[in-house]
Amino acid sequence: MRLTGSLILSMLLLAACGSNQSGDKATQLKKLKQERSDIDQKISKLEAEVGRNNGAKAIPVSILTLEPQQFVSTINIQASITGDENVLATPQAPGVVKAISVSAGERVSKGQTLATLDASALQQQLQAMDAQLNLAKTLYEKQQKLWAQNIGTQVQLLQSKTQYESLQSQRNALAAQRDMYTIKSPISGVVDAVNIKVGDMASPGTLGIRVLSKDKLKALANLGENYIGKVSQGDVVTLVFPDLNDSFRTKLSYVAQSVDPISRAFNVEVRLGTNNRLHPNMSCKMKIANYENNKALLVPVSIIQNTSDGNIVFIADGNKAKSVKVEIGKTANGMSEILNGLKDGDKIITAGFEDLDDGEPIAIQ
Repeated sequence: MRLTGSLILSMLLLAACGSNQSGDKATQLKKLKQERSDIDQKISKLEAEVGRNNGAKAIPVSILTLEPQQFVSTINIQASITGDENVLATPQAPGVVKAISVSAGERVSKGQTLATLDASALQQQLQAMDAQLNLAKTLYEKQQKLWAQNIGTQVQLLQSKTQYESLQSQRNALAAQRDMYTIKSPISGVVDAVNIKVGDMASPGTLGIRVLSKDKLKALANLGENYIGKVSQGDVVTLVFPDLNDSFRTKLSYVAQSVDPISRAFNVEVRLGTNNRLHPNMSCKMKIANYENNKALLVPVSIIQNTSDGNIVFIADGNKAKSVKVEIGKTANGMSEILNGLKDGDKIITAGFEDLDDGEPIAIQ
């Protein structure tokens, strides 16, 4: 096939144009690569500058290296010293105080008379009864002698005997009634207070004479029902006496098994026995150790931050801060037990953590 001159010319022009376009694209590609190289260099330079600036602005922090230690969780409550033998002696019948036989600080025995009330009316009845009783006794004894001589009847003997025994019973009843007008010590101990004076009107269960024994002292406290099941008999207890500047380490002697329906609390007590330094009604602080871990990882409560994702603390990871989610156990004395999230040797940030974000540069002080 033969081509015309105009067709050949057109084909040559198209080839020339294609050649020029191809050359332009290659030039553009080369130019873009050069620009990219320049941009990469600028980025690297800026990154280096930013890194130097960040290093200069690192947040100063303080750290604490974690290591296992003993941890004891305690329940701290107010307690008071009392005793099983701490009683207020009062009369069994109301009357006017006639005489007081003891004074505060005096040692007394069980059954000893502490004070006497006016019982003159009963005393007069007793005196009259004694006269009748003596007569009945004499008649009965004479009737016995006559009966021994076969004189008189058995009925007469029985009548005289009955009369005598009846009067004797009446006399004993009057004597017991008179004794109700005396105040006697129900225990052996020391007179702690005399709350009555001669001329006062004394009644059962009101004012009287307090007697106590320091042989059976105990520390008594009340725990809220939320502690049921969290304390047990035998738990280690420390009793702190601020006024004595002293403390005693012992064990819990008794834990009540029921909750008071009104106060919603239950009793716990520590028996102390005899201790001359302690006195009834003294106050003390009772610290019940209800949990112990000899290899606990502890952090200050103040550095634990509560977030929407849970509790976190910051640790030092090289020269950067790292947030770590933690699981908290018991808390006592400003320290919390960490169950999960931290390990032995972790460097926890204890100061400066307030302004930290995860991955932020730090400077350890």
